[in-house]
Amino acid sequence: MDRLKGKVLIAQGGGPTAVINQTLAGVVLEARKNALTTAVYGSLNGVRGIVEENLLDLTWETSHNLERIASTSSSALLSTRDKPDQEYCSRIFDVMRKHDIRYFFYIGGNDSADTVRIIEEQARSTGYDLRTVHIPKTIDNDLPVNDHCPGFGSAARFVTQAFMGLNLDSRALPGVLMGIVMGRHSGFLTASSILAKKYSDEGPHLIYLPERPFSLESFLTDVGRVYGEHGRCVIAVAEGIKDANGDSLLLRHNQNHEQDAHGNWQLSGTGILGDFLAKTIRDNLHVNRVRADTFGYLQRCFTGVISDRDSQEARELGEIAVHYAMEENRNGSVVIRRPVMDYSVSYDLVNLPDVAGKTRVMSDDFINEQGNGVTDLFRAYCSPLVGTQLPESFRLRAPSVPKILEPQP
Repeated sequence: MDRLKGKVLIAQGGGPTAVINQTLAGVVLEARKNALTTAVYGSLNGVRGIVEENLLDLTWETSHNLERIASTSSSALLSTRDKPDQEYCSRIFDVMRKHDIRYFFYIGGNDSADTVRIIEEQARSTGYDLRTVHIPKTIDNDLPVNDHCPGFGSAARFVTQAFMGLNLDSRALPGVLMGIVMGRHSGFLTASSILAKKYSDEGPHLIYLPERPFSLESFLTDVGRVYGEHGRCVIAVAEGIKDANGDSLLLRHNQNHEQDAHGNWQLSGTGILGDFLAKTIRDNLHVNRVRADTFGYLQRCFTGVISDRDSQEARELGEIAVHYAMEENRNGSVVIRRPVMDYSVSYDLVNLPDVAGKTRVMSDDFINEQGNGVTDLFRAYCSPLVGTQLPESFRLRAPSVPKILEPQP
């Protein structure tokens, strides 16, 4: 198959992350080096920018500014939730043909991978020579085949440090503190809260994930037991927890939920689940201090807590995607593999149907038998992904002064 010469087009789709622009910079800088490249374009607002012909000529962007963009959170090219159908794809190809686009790189999650799959099929059916590569991105860490996904490590670092703060707060003023974490079907991000636990009496004491049925009765029993043992309880809850029938607790208590073009119900942006669980604890366990914080969109692009490893791998994925498309003349989805748990990664290109529209969940050996926590194996898996030099908390070690006065009756 002859290698193609023409323009490169890049887009970013789905929810933004703290390191998605590292991938963008990796693609742009690597593609500009290649003799097959006649220009490098960026589509504003994902595939919508293609059909509306809202394109930037990134050939003219300075390398210095691209490096600054790379270290900036969120999607520099902006994003979209559009789901292309056949008519939509026909309009995409009209634009691609007119602009002589021969390489298309779409950075995004499983919905974006499905978009790339549709575009690849449309290109093949119309006989248009086009190389399409999906580059993974998602804080949910839920793309099949991948050991982990760019964006997850930095979001997990945020969650870890947030629960470090909840630990310190609850020790100073005991009570029940909950953090509601993103995670529709997969609990990876919620489970990463375990890395906040340093001392044996610290939280999260309980972790609830979408992979296990959630029972209010068991929840109250767990909270009551932990509170009785420690006089406080720190809890991590995934926003996507479901009951034994598979029904979302959040959607059950939110009558104004929204659905996007991909059929996903809107879970973030509301404190309804946390408020409901907090009220349930107050009403049944009679704990005075019960608080629930919904992290929401804070997790995705929070600056200042970016994982160095996450950032490096996001850049490398952009570079390797260009090699697969332009040097090896291949379509597909780039994936991260981890040959050993002690940490090294390799990159591979797999067929789009292996990733597109599919969701990966946490394996059974990552979740404890009670379904209210995670195992040491998960801690070993997740710990390298949040990067180096996590902050650490310490406690006073001075001895107690002996009491002199008699205790009051």
